Amino acid sequence: MYSALPVARLLIKALLPGLLTVAVQSAMAQPVDETILTIVVIGNASHQARIGGAATVINAEAIQHARAFNINEVLRKAPGVFPREEEGFGLRPNIGIRGLNPTRSSKVLLLEDGLPIAYSPYGDNASYYHPAIERFSGLEVLKGSAQIGFGPHTVGGVINYLTPNPSAKPTAKLRAAAGTAGYSQLYGEVGNTFGNDGTETGVLLQYVDKQSDGARANMEFAVRDFNVKLVQQLGQRQAATLKFSRYAEDSAVPYSGLTLAEYNANPRANPFLNDTFVAERTGMSLVHHWDITDNIRLDSALYRSEFERDWWRQSSNSGQRPSDASDPGCGSMAKLLTSCGNEGRLRDYEVRGFEPRLQVSNSLGNFKAGLRWQQEDQRRRQINADTPAGRTPGISVNAGLVENNLRDTAAFAWFIEQSFSFGAFTLVPGLRHEHIDYSRRNLLNNAAGATTVSKTLAGLGATWQLHNSTVLFAGLHEGFSPPRVEDVISNTNGASVELAAESSLNSELGVRYDDGARLKLEAAWFHMDFDNQIVSSSVAGGAGATLTSAGETLHSGVELLFNWNYDRDFERSTITPFVDLSWTWVRDAEYRGVRSSAINAGVNVSGNRLPYTPEHTLSLTTGIALRQGLRAQVELFQVGEMITDDLNSAAITANGQRGLIDAYRIYNLSLNYTVPDTNLTLFVAGKNLSDKVYVVDMSRGMIPGMQRTWQGGVEWSF
Repeated sequence: MYSALPVARLLIKALLPGLLTVAVQSAMAQPVDETILTIVVIGNASHQARIGGAATVINAEAIQHARAFNINEVLRKAPGVFPREEEGFGLRPNIGIRGLNPTRSSKVLLLEDGLPIAYSPYGDNASYYHPAIERFSGLEVLKGSAQIGFGPHTVGGVINYLTPNPSAKPTAKLRAAAGTAGYSQLYGEVGNTFGNDGTETGVLLQYVDKQSDGARANMEFAVRDFNVKLVQQLGQRQAATLKFSRYAEDSAVPYSGLTLAEYNANPRANPFLNDTFVAERTGMSLVHHWDITDNIRLDSALYRSEFERDWWRQSSNSGQRPSDASDPGCGSMAKLLTSCGNEGRLRDYEVRGFEPRLQVSNSLGNFKAGLRWQQEDQRRRQINADTPAGRTPGISVNAGLVENNLRDTAAFAWFIEQSFSFGAFTLVPGLRHEHIDYSRRNLLNNAAGATTVSKTLAGLGATWQLHNSTVLFAGLHEGFSPPRVEDVISNTNGASVELAAESSLNSELGVRYDDGARLKLEAAWFHMDFDNQIVSSSVAGGAGATLTSAGETLHSGVELLFNWNYDRDFERSTITPFVDLSWTWVRDAEYRGVRSSAINAGVNVSGNRLPYTPEHTLSLTTGIALRQGLRAQVELFQVGEMITDDLNSAAITANGQRGLIDAYRIYNLSLNYTVPDTNLTLFVAGKNLSDKVYVVDMSRGMIPGMQRTWQGGVEWSF
């Protein structure tokens, strides 16, 4: 399978001797790009043209014009990205890229301003938190060999959310909205820059407060998200960016879905009335930007975050609904709200890291190198209570403190890459190394253990500038996704578990066109060949299930981005039609080699499709913008059918955890009107206009997508 890999490594190593040499060549050096006070993975259109891989940038206008309820609405505008819904508002992101399982976004690297936002990227990359989309000024999606500069997860892609920088003059924005399903939103932003002569201080404050009843009954939530960003200029060549954020969620979102009978009776029912989820995240970062010379730049980031999550629920996995006859106090759903117990999954995470990144522009191209040290500490407890609303350890069978774990990771990484330009052709070889030390201690039996995972990855990207508007790109790189602490160290005796890191050989070939005015196009073919893909040992086990090495799998397909704007700057017409299209075809997403079913060990599932990988996904937005201030757009979003287990079962089981999820199509509408000669905008948005009832997930029972909702509001900038 890896016949192409030795060739790629040899080619990269042949070019590596020049990397350190050209880094110090300055006689013919070109200046680095303009000062950027945010760490980016793509940057502007000029940067994007030189990237040897598929790359998508979604700006603030696209987010605002759609009046997006959640991050899922925005991400599906990027080809190759499949954001699966859960509770209706993106509180638990489930993002898959190019056919990778989207559950808890565990195969995707999520960044904010270039720094990790996941609460444990190395030790437990499952996402139970996502910042409010309202405070972002855009996002970047990077795939292919260019991922080598970021890690640890380099299989599917990198998503980098961008926050705005402080404005040069006093500005403020206030937005208020309300709608159906108990929806309300309040957003405020103020910014300004003080001082002059290289001592300027920029200040930005953002606050989001929103709430809703969600997609199902009895699952109200409230979210508050605060962000402050300070930019201090330290002379002509240096600046420092200090950022502090605070996120809080209080919700009644349950863990379990519905059985088939419950879904048929009422698809939006939620019998788990006592489930509660409370989370808080605090993040801090300090980034020093230094243009050492005109062609040497160093960005050094120091960051820290804390995440606390208490999820009290009456079903901690899909097979644990009240149906155990051996427990007479909780033997049926009829007793759910009276005598059934409660489980508290209590999690505390702390992440600390330091990451310097060097960029040197030289006569042959651009040299980049970086280091990362990151420490992650987890404290995980499970408390079983005796009553539905209990929040303290009970004394009945299976009650009390049943888990008390300390799980830590210490990671060190480095990367190096150098672009070589030969006229219109550019070659970018690179290497990345990840070294991770894992440790785990079970405080209930004092079992402890430690192990290490280490991996060096190679990547090779290339671009060919056919003319000013058209670029061909290609890439070949090794993908890597480390296992969780709990998957490589036994909780019983601390022994190491033979679970290899997820690894693949990824290749792509594509074309990018941008005329700078009306039309932008990007099309790519991708091929991800896994020698070992990690999957849940129980297909319906949910995010917390034990993981196993699935062995060989294959993902391949095509993705397309098409943006057309008749008159982007209203130079020729007072009416401007536009079309934005994102389409992904995951032709192959299948088990290879010999693989026994996780459901039926006697069945070989080689050739079967991987769960939760729709063959086709489509996002199409079209509308008109008027010079008088009105913009109207309609969005169509379509997802193909999905299988949910390795047997590719078609019939839905009685527990609602396996079977075929039908294809679905939803329509959205947004109207924005800016009052002439003012900074006042009125808006109305409708989601799922046909009120389509559709299933989005069955890993823990049947879960419906969001119902038809409306919101209206006002936005004032001054």
